[in-house]
Amino acid sequence: MVHVWPLVLRDGELMLRPLRRRDRGEFDRLRARSAQWLRPWDATDPLHPGRATDFRALRRWASEQARLGTALPLAIVADGRVVGQITAGPIQYGAVRSAVLGYWIDQGMAGRGLVPRAAALLIDHLFAELGLHRVEVTVRPENAPSLRVVQKLNLRAEGMRRAAIHVDGAWRDHLVFALTAEEVATDDAGYGVLRRLQREHPSRAVKR
Repeated sequence: MVHVWPLVLRDGELMLRPLRRRDRGEFDRLRARSAQWLRPWDATDPLHPGRATDFRALRRWASEQARLGTALPLAIVADGRVVGQITAGPIQYGAVRSAVLGYWIDQGMAGRGLVPRAAALLIDHLFAELGLHRVEVTVRPENAPSLRVVQKLNLRAEGMRRAAIHVDGAWRDHLVFALTAEEVATDDAGYGVLRRLQREHPSRAVKR
């Protein structure tokens, strides 16, 4: 149960790692390509809803939060190319021992099973390595691709939070899904959610 940073997680051609300085050009092009597709799901600042966070500020925030152990912001890399992001945060310890998971992916890479695998890898790390007890994902009811992700991961539906998160310029309702460590059969290598995903969706997961 030791927090390690920088963190790298792998499953076949899929890798989760911190953003690097040299990712800036690729990252900015990726966000520009998928801007309209991601806009309905991107969280926004209610005081400055039109303001975009630049790469340097995003990377600085990610590094600071990761070193403190309050978040794990990771780039999703497939075949050596950054295709999205996944973040666990805020991470809480003590009597709560939980984290909230968020993710996004390039529109051109959606539907290939990368996000469920990335989420499974990170959840297994949170449970087996950090000793967390609960992981939560919140999804807008209209976000069909993200709903498919939580279904593939067998996260439990817990209900609706009204006006929970400021997204696309307004306070939006979000469905809540969760998983606890007791609901996962983890093997000696620390994999539980990933192994289950590989069994239930073998065409979408690359086995080691």
